[in-house]
Amino acid sequence: MISRIKESDFVKDFMKYRFLLAEIVRRNIKVQYRDSVLGIFWTFLQPLLSTFVLVAVFSNIFNNKTEFYPIYVLCGRLLYDFYSQATKRGMRSITTAAGVIKKVYVPKYIYPLGNTLSCFVTFVISLLVLVAFMIYFICFKGMPLTFNVLLAIVPVIILYILSFGIGMILATLSVFFKDIEYLYEVFCMLLFYLTPVFYNVKNLHISSKVVKMALMANPLYSIVNMFRFCIIGIGEWNWNWFFYSLGFAIAMVIVGALVFKAKEDKFILHI
Repeated sequence: MISRIKESDFVKDFMKYRFLLAEIVRRNIKVQYRDSVLGIFWTFLQPLLSTFVLVAVFSNIFNNKTEFYPIYVLCGRLLYDFYSQATKRGMRSITTAAGVIKKVYVPKYIYPLGNTLSCFVTFVISLLVLVAFMIYFICFKGMPLTFNVLLAIVPVIILYILSFGIGMILATLSVFFKDIEYLYEVFCMLLFYLTPVFYNVKNLHISSKVVKMALMANPLYSIVNMFRFCIIGIGEWNWNWFFYSLGFAIAMVIVGALVFKAKEDKFILHI
């Protein structure tokens, strides 16, 4: 009975403040490139330019022979950038909304939810760059197009769930420990190299078991590889990747919700 009441209250709160959620998403997208000359076009240019740099360096200098390498890199770059931006936005969501939180009651989970959703919207827009690359490689480079591309939504949804869960954990920590932002920047740099954005794990000669375990334990490893399978259409669907990444993402949401709920009443004393 208690769980039903809580669930009912949650739904009522969400429906009551859904317009605020939409406004947070709209405002974040509008503000993100407000002072930029090119504005929203940076959503396309940023992954495009970074992909060109990575392809130029790791394809030519290191003689990388991975098939359809530009698509390979772009898939990894887009997903990693979304995770990085969404979790960082989620981390700052409570502290940046301090003025509103002190004056008006709003369910506080709305802020990390709105911030991660705004990153998801810009991520979806940036996928147009990937679509353009796919059309070129399908038409001129012989890249296969299969129905597996429809499954690409699966790793994307898992990645959003993961990002939201970690965003709530970071949002809670950043209220009480201001240095978490600097530590997380370092962590994201390490995570970039542990995620196969520009390299193919099959081509690496790794003797250290610790490094291998770190690579496999990284949920982005499974998510990025599943997404690449759907887009490039090479290999087989790996259910181990699916169950591990989904289980990890759900666990992070549960932990994030519990931590956030336990500490949200004290936020106002520290922001």
